[in-house]
Amino acid sequence: MKFKELSADKDYENIYYFLKSFGLSERYISSLRKQAGLIFKNNEIANTKTPLKKGDKIKLALTTTKKTIIKPNNLKLDIVYEDEFLLIVNKPSLLSSSPSKSHYDENLAGAIVNYMYKKDANFVLRMINRLDKDTSGMIIVAKDLITYSKINNIDKTYHAIVSGKIEKNLVIDKPIKTINNEGINEIKRVISADGRSAKTFVTPIKPLNNASLVKIKLEQGRTHQIRVHLSSIGHPLIGDNVYGVKSNLISHTALICNKISFLHPFNNKQIELETTYPKDFIALIEQLNIED
Repeated sequence: MKFKELSADKDYENIYYFLKSFGLSERYISSLRKQAGLIFKNNEIANTKTPLKKGDKIKLALTTTKKTIIKPNNLKLDIVYEDEFLLIVNKPSLLSSSPSKSHYDENLAGAIVNYMYKKDANFVLRMINRLDKDTSGMIIVAKDLITYSKINNIDKTYHAIVSGKIEKNLVIDKPIKTINNEGINEIKRVISADGRSAKTFVTPIKPLNNASLVKIKLEQGRTHQIRVHLSSIGHPLIGDNVYGVKSNLISHTALICNKISFLHPFNNKQIELETTYPKDFIALIEQLNIED
């Protein structure tokens, strides 16, 4: 089992308050209570109620669960960033983030565990964000539970190609509801007054022939939020056959998460990463003839 070593910067009533001051989540702290030997103080077994003095050395288990058991695959990862805490990969469109009945053999999760098992035989997969199968873009993976617990406030920017002309900045503020049919959530979400709040900010980048290239940012990030909101104002994403119509110009929804920014959980540096457009996204823009 791997541990992270920390030092108490002052006296604390107990380890719990120290962990909270360090920015760790209640979920992670709760997991440390499950069994003895996950917390040490000055090399002796401790728990969240153990008092601390300034300078005490605390060791915390980097994982409190068993390794991820899913089928690895040999898909090549497009690694955008990696250090001892994080792995950030660029997911292509038409690749599922996680295993499912229809994507059991080929999925991003299987490629990540295949890569990470070579570095850590007990690796636990923790994706901090996910993307729809059709959507390409960056996915952040925490290599340990402390990193997973500390990362928050991720700023994500999406680019999309939508039907029709969008010539000014828009704010779409409409609640989104998940339809449940006999205990099973339907794929399609709807705008509904009794749904969950959702706000989407749309900025035009460049006009196309009867279409627009736009930048999108989200305040909440509900499932299918971009697709539902753009469709609700008459500008469905091109290639979105759930909320719009199927396109013969592209085989999937024209949406990418091409920029992310967040504060690194340990070195306090702002991480800003941006990827280039996929080839089929570029080809779609060319086919729609950008107007200069």
